[in-house]
Formats: sequence, C-alpha cells, structure tokens
Amino acid sequence: MIYLDNAATTWPKPERVYQAVDTCLRTMGANPGRGGHSMARAASMLLYETREALAELFGIVDANQVVFTHNATDAINMAIFGIVNPGDTVVTTAMEHNAVARAVRVAESRGAYVKVIPCNATGRLDMEVMAAAIKQKPKLVIMTHASNVTGTIMPVAEVGKLTKKLGVTLLVDAAQTAGVEAIDVTSMGIDVLAFSGHKGLLGAQGTGGLYVHEAISVKPLRVGGTGSLSESDIQPEFMPDRLESGTPNTPGIASMKAGVEFILATGRSKIQAKEMELTSFLLAGLRQITEATVYGLQTPHGRTAVISFTLAGRDSGQIAHLLDQNYEIACRSGLHCAPWAHQSIGTLKTGTVRLSPGYFNTEEEVEQTLVAIRELAAQRG
Repeated sequence: MIYLDNAATTWPKPERVYQAVDTCLRTMGANPGRGGHSMARAASMLLYETREALAELFGIVDANQVVFTHNATDAINMAIFGIVNPGDTVVTTAMEHNAVARAVRVAESRGAYVKVIPCNATGRLDMEVMAAAIKQKPKLVIMTHASNVTGTIMPVAEVGKLTKKLGVTLLVDAAQTAGVEAIDVTSMGIDVLAFSGHKGLLGAQGTGGLYVHEAISVKPLRVGGTGSLSESDIQPEFMPDRLESGTPNTPGIASMKAGVEFILATGRSKIQAKEMELTSFLLAGLRQITEATVYGLQTPHGRTAVISFTLAGRDSGQIAHLLDQNYEIACRSGLHCAPWAHQSIGTLKTGTVRLSPGYFNTEEEVEQTLVAIRELAAQRG
C-alpha cells in the first residue's frame, strides 16, 4: 500500500509510538491523578511529560495551559463554546474545516454574530477585509493554520499582530500543521491553539489538545472528576483541571508523547523539508498531466503537504477508488469536511482527489502514484 492520506491520519507511525502504547497499557494502566499507588503516579508523570514536550514544540511558557482533548474538533468546540456568548461577534475565514464552520453556526443560532472573511481561488485570505473586521474588535477570530483542501498556509502571524494590538482573542486550528510547520504561540500572537494528535504529531487517533493563554478564560465544556479537589462539587478553576474532566486517554497520550519526542529528536524542520520535497515532486508531475487541474498554490512555497486535483470529465470518487483498487494507493476524495473551502476554489459540486504525503513516504512511491494518475487520465471515464 502506498499511503498518501496523511492529512487525515499519519501512517505508519514511528516504532516508538507503537511501543509507547504497549508499554503504557502493560505497566501504567491506571488512572492518572486518581490514586497514590505507583502505577497511578507513573500515569500522572506521563501526562506531565507530554504537556512539557508539547510546550517545547509550540513555544508555550506554562505547560499546565495545555489541555488534552479527544481530537482537534473537540478542542475547537471547547474553545468556541467556552469563549463565545450570545451577542458576541466571531470572525473566521472561508477556508475553515467543518470543525469550525459547524461550531460557529451553532454559536450563531444561539445569538452570536458570525463574519466569514473571503479567500480567493488559491485559498489565500483577503487580509484587507480581515484587518477591517479585526478593527471592529470582535470577541474571537478563528482561523485555520493551513487548509486541509488546498494546503494553503494562512497568514496567522500577520493576523496575530493585529489581534494582539487590539486585544482580540485569536484561536488557531493547527490540525493540519502541528508537528510539521513552525508554530510558536508567542511570536505568532496565538491565544488559543487547537491541534490533533493523530496527524503531524504522529500519535494515535482519539488524541488532541488545546492550549489556552493564561489571560484567556474558557468555560468548561464538560465538568466532572478531575482527581483534584475531590471534596468539592464545584469544578476546579485552575488549569488544566478546569477543562479536563473524566479519565483521560492515557495510552493515546503516551502515543502523542512518543510522536512529539520523535519530532523533537528528528527535527521538525527536517520533517517539513522531506514532506515539501515530495509535495514539489507531486506538483511538478501533476502539472505535466494535461487532464489534471491542481487547486491552490502551484508551487511548494506557501503551502503544506496537501494537494487537491481533479481530472477533466472524471468523477473524483471514482479516481480515488481506482487508485485504491487497481494501484493500491490510498488517498481521499470528496469535500474533505470543508464545504466553505470548496466553495472558495470552485469545486463544491465536483469535490477533489487529495494526496497528502508524509515523512515516511518515498520518491519512488510518489513516482508510482504519478504513473497511475497518468494512466487513469489517459482512460475514458
């Protein structure tokens, strides 16, 4: 199998990730913070060390401001519904995943005002319109770091300068970039960062996190047992307990810790460079296929390792199916849970075929994929 669906979930994982899950289940399969025995203490230390590793990766000063979540969608919901109240204004972009789009529509149905900033056909944000919207001092600005459809990287740091100057909270969806693209919450002006554990962080599915700046107050989405202040029936106010209730996915967090440690040991920039080499190779090859239309930026600059394309007169779902069945190439087709993005680039009716190489792919696999696409392009639908 040639796996080119890393934008959904990275595969394979580093060997240490598999080992970490096994070790966790075998040697520390207890509830962290819910007991004084050695296994519970080991589980608590695992969570602490994972927060520290994530803080190092993202330039976070206080690791206790990192909260573990089920995934990036969970983190985004936690942030939006914990910050936005009826009457508040929310500004977002036309390239957002449904994790943001559907959440802000719910907030809108509850009395919030939502403004969606347009993006052009390559996925680039209209900064003039965004700047004007920020000057109106909305309660929250929400934006993806990179589109999961076009791979276009958004000007987060540029937006962050404006929000910081005017005291507006900036929430960034880093599901597609965490672990690969450079993220420093301080220098980029990010107040709240949502990320998944199973993509660029190389962990297991069912993992993710939310960073919240010390000055930002987020109401809990869930309340319950935290292992702290058990004598009280009031949710703790301190982080991370304020936003973490119930038994955490300790084996999953172990996988995320191992993934982050692999990134830090290998070098994030090295991982990014490898992925962009493969992306460049794919872009160059697709440009040589007359029937292919590539969406988003046409060069590797300004994008992450996500490429969407269509073949003239062919159904995107059929192309992805044939790549899987006839060539054993795994990719994704359709709207990728991002209808706003497809509306922006003009593919809402057709969807696209999405290729997303990862660090463990090879040039030989990319070449085989291009050969397969050329053969399919030459066939009649």
